[in-house]
Amino acid sequence: MRENPLLQVKNLEISFKRESDYVSVIHDVSFELNKNEILGIVGESGSGKSVSCLSIMGLLPKGISQIDSGQILFEGEEIDIGDKELLRRMRGKEISMIFQEPMSSLNPSMRCGSQVSEILLNHKLATPKTVKSIVLQLFDQVKLPDPELVYSKYPHEISGGQKQRVMIAMAIACKPKVLIADEPTTALDVTVQKEIIALLKDLQAQTGMSIIFITHDLALVSEIADQILVMYQGKIVEQGNARQIFLEPEHAYTKALIGSRPGLDIRLNRLPTISDFMEGTIPKDVITAEDRRNNHQEIYNQSPLLEVRDLEKTFFTKAGILKPRKAFKAVDGVSFKVYEGETLGLVGESGCGKSTLGNAILQLDKATAGSVWYKGMDITNLDANDMRKLRKDIQIIFQDPYSSLNPRIMVGAAITEAMKVHGLFSSSKARKETAVKILEQVGLEADHFNRYPHQFSGGQRQRIGIARTIAVQPKLIVCDESVSALDISVQAQVLNLLNELKEDFGFTYIFISHDLSVVKYMSDQLMVMNEGKIEELGDADEIYGNPRSNYTQKLIDAIPKGL
Repeated sequence: MRENPLLQVKNLEISFKRESDYVSVIHDVSFELNKNEILGIVGESGSGKSVSCLSIMGLLPKGISQIDSGQILFEGEEIDIGDKELLRRMRGKEISMIFQEPMSSLNPSMRCGSQVSEILLNHKLATPKTVKSIVLQLFDQVKLPDPELVYSKYPHEISGGQKQRVMIAMAIACKPKVLIADEPTTALDVTVQKEIIALLKDLQAQTGMSIIFITHDLALVSEIADQILVMYQGKIVEQGNARQIFLEPEHAYTKALIGSRPGLDIRLNRLPTISDFMEGTIPKDVITAEDRRNNHQEIYNQSPLLEVRDLEKTFFTKAGILKPRKAFKAVDGVSFKVYEGETLGLVGESGCGKSTLGNAILQLDKATAGSVWYKGMDITNLDANDMRKLRKDIQIIFQDPYSSLNPRIMVGAAITEAMKVHGLFSSSKARKETAVKILEQVGLEADHFNRYPHQFSGGQRQRIGIARTIAVQPKLIVCDESVSALDISVQAQVLNLLNELKEDFGFTYIFISHDLSVVKYMSDQLMVMNEGKIEELGDADEIYGNPRSNYTQKLIDAIPKGL
């Protein structure tokens, strides 16, 4: 035990309501946070890391959760979770929180400046006359470009990284002694993620506040934390300093969090998962450079399946009444080829044009200029009937499977509906049998056919999205950020699944992501996009080993590598 810790959690037990009874989800969790310290709490979804920290601020969902036992002490005094007035005074001023998803945490109907002003006025740390200048200073402190402009904008008018900075400004506005950062970089570009990590470290050094940094990425947290706790199934399974935990992990689960991430130096045939580490059956088969050469010789000794020629997509924005429209080229003169059996990786920061390019290939958003050729046919100006037939051949796996699945339709119906639309199989019975088989192929169960999307975890929903995509027997699949928000091990499972399906069905992928380590692992060829143009195009390993562009080097440098 250290002397005078700032925050102490002692023997915490939390349970959640399941039907008529409460089930324990947090088991005897104890930890301390010292003054001027960064504590990392790492674990996958469901491990209990966020629930444990929400309890500190009295933010557990009412009516379905309860603290069964344990103590939470701040500066030596126990926090009475039932004292609403105490919690109201403490939140923001003594203990503050950055939430995982800034878009859902920020009020969409309030300008960014007003939202930060509100917390200062509520805690009487500013007057209506002084509040704007204080907020602008905060925006400058969190390195927001053009603080005056961001002050007057709504959340939907700024980028994801800028929204996260507004959230950080709000969290530090009252100069709290403890800042809880709950997955503050999830789904952000690796470069923006690196900037946010550097910002938090800088703020901590300036203010001396203590930080609890919650994440599922051990490599990332080891770059910022002094001490690390590893949580698994509601328990702390390992704790120690960052160097010890990352370089000399003892628990199998900790080893799994490190080993499930795609390696940058070797390419395993199959990524290890949590269960592999827990059972001691870690895959070690490596895809050699010779294996890749032989495979590439076969792939590229044929005509291209898809060819994109000088593609452009221009968007127009109105600057104001009576002012001329402004043109913005999201895709600018892009040309490349994709071959049957290939995985073409497409990487770049948000706003580089990669998703816009994917939508133009799919004809979901028509290109302004240029052409897209599929199997030697220009598909750019097909009529509605021909386009509908083509939809069977070219499919997409979306980033967020929950929003792409109809919450009112059972999983089985969502899969068989696509088969029916494209005239596959002669009867409902045959479609159902095929759908059940596909669910099993993607690692789900037959009885999942009659469940709704909300009854599944994020990783399971992504598998359902994949099942629906492959049900129509496509040739080319665009994977648009399809693993970016998944836990490390679930990500490994989905990447393994995509590679297995590619082997079994001969799929061709365009794999879009901002994470270069994932793209490098998956890809034969790699295309780097920047401001609508191709920055680099070539063999994935060659580009990673010898990047020609400073922009590509920046993406490589931003990959969390740990200590």
